[in-house]
Amino acid sequence: MADELDFLSRRVASGKLSRRDFLGRAAALGVSAAAANSLLTKAARAAGPVKGGILKAGLQGGESTNSLDPALNLSQVTFNFCKQWGEFLVRLAPDGGLENLVAEEIGASSDAKTWTMKIRDGIEFHNGKTLTPQDVAATLERHGDEKSKSGALGILKNIKSIKADGKEVVVTLADADADFPYLMADYHLVIQPNGGRDNPNAGISAGPYKVTENQPGVRHGGERFANYWRGDKAGHADQVEILVINDATARLAALQGGQVHFINRVEPKVVDLVKRVPGVTIENVSGRGYYPFNMFCDTKPFDNNDLRMALKLAMDREEMLQKILRGYGSVGNDFPINEAYPLFPTDIEQRKFDPEKAAAAYKKSGHSGSILLRTSDVAFPGAVDAAQLYQQSCAKAGIKIEIKREPGDGYWSEVWNKQPFSLSYWGGRATQGQMYSTGYVSSADWNDTRYKDPKFDQMLLAAQGELDQDKRKAIYRDMAVLMRDEGGLIVPFFNQFIDAANTDKIDGYVKNPQAELMDGYALGACWLKA
Repeated sequence: MADELDFLSRRVASGKLSRRDFLGRAAALGVSAAAANSLLTKAARAAGPVKGGILKAGLQGGESTNSLDPALNLSQVTFNFCKQWGEFLVRLAPDGGLENLVAEEIGASSDAKTWTMKIRDGIEFHNGKTLTPQDVAATLERHGDEKSKSGALGILKNIKSIKADGKEVVVTLADADADFPYLMADYHLVIQPNGGRDNPNAGISAGPYKVTENQPGVRHGGERFANYWRGDKAGHADQVEILVINDATARLAALQGGQVHFINRVEPKVVDLVKRVPGVTIENVSGRGYYPFNMFCDTKPFDNNDLRMALKLAMDREEMLQKILRGYGSVGNDFPINEAYPLFPTDIEQRKFDPEKAAAAYKKSGHSGSILLRTSDVAFPGAVDAAQLYQQSCAKAGIKIEIKREPGDGYWSEVWNKQPFSLSYWGGRATQGQMYSTGYVSSADWNDTRYKDPKFDQMLLAAQGELDQDKRKAIYRDMAVLMRDEGGLIVPFFNQFIDAANTDKIDGYVKNPQAELMDGYALGACWLKA
């Protein structure tokens, strides 16, 4: 039996037998689906990547306002596309560790204030120029400048100086930060010639694909970069293409019809149906992403903490998890950290739906009248339904929620971080410190709850500079409690990333809990079967 399965798995890897037929034969021989899939994975790895063809993805999260400037990367399409044409100092591995890319080595002073990055030799930009330490320094300087409006601004504000010195880049911090290398994996920090100062929207970096097509809100494409420095590990297809398909039904139809090989954001309510589609595999993985309801703490009526508490207590998290995510996730507790993070505080009381306490807090706030909540299909899978379910649970506490359904095109530029009460999503970050720095310190450009507390900011600086893990964990716990009880964040649940791939036609997919589609690297890392 083992010899037969080994032979058949090699035929699948070579494209001479379908995955479905192999799994059927394995089941007939009494082999579990998990064991059979493991054999297929081993066979594919043994066969190695296949070069050629065009890999296509149909993705939600693209808008007509999107830009190639990595500083402005915001939603899923720009996130995934920048991982094809861009190159980074480091990247996050599926196990949470760091893989060195442009930065060959990273070392720190004993006080974690001075960090030295040795820049790898022989990396070429798409325009033929050699990547230098000066390009790296210029990239960090540009993103650390408020004029860039970079999404990485919050994590770079601690930098005191950046200097290119020979083959190295030396970064000096104002305050110690033991997690500095992890910050360099931020998806905005694409290394560009002269840091992108000349033309940040040119789409030039040192990734596996050169940009050939850029139609924001429609499609994006690239062709394999012949001189890519990691050509044995990525850039297997001749071309990659991303089709912007914001409608969930149309996205699934494109996968079923063979127009694309991957899709993101499969709605939990259709997962069981998708599992029955021939050749298609659901690729779901738990991670650090969450789907929040954001309130601006500095804007009426949300500047009243009693009202914010009422809205938190009126959230039925368990019902939301089961009806919206169909169990593909876990309940949240109104701070942006879950058990996927190191040093997660496990002893904080779980907030539960309590309409009586919500009603009391609402009465104490003195507010009357309806509260406007904005949502859209693009906020997250099931976001419109989630708003309606929340409206019903709030009604049980005597709170009237008015829902405004916004169009998908423009939601991330005109509603998110612009309107005082809306639904959103966050993909999470490598460390607790990075998550808080990016979205919740007073100075963060992406502070989408306008939570600004000097005490919280100081606690974050203390945590980042604390090298004793137990002390650091204690600080993070205090921060979580402070945000949970006073912040503008309602976190009903942490989501699983649910993608789907045509595994009869592609190979090389590896689940990565960091973000959707292998942390955005799927198009570059996967290949078409022979």
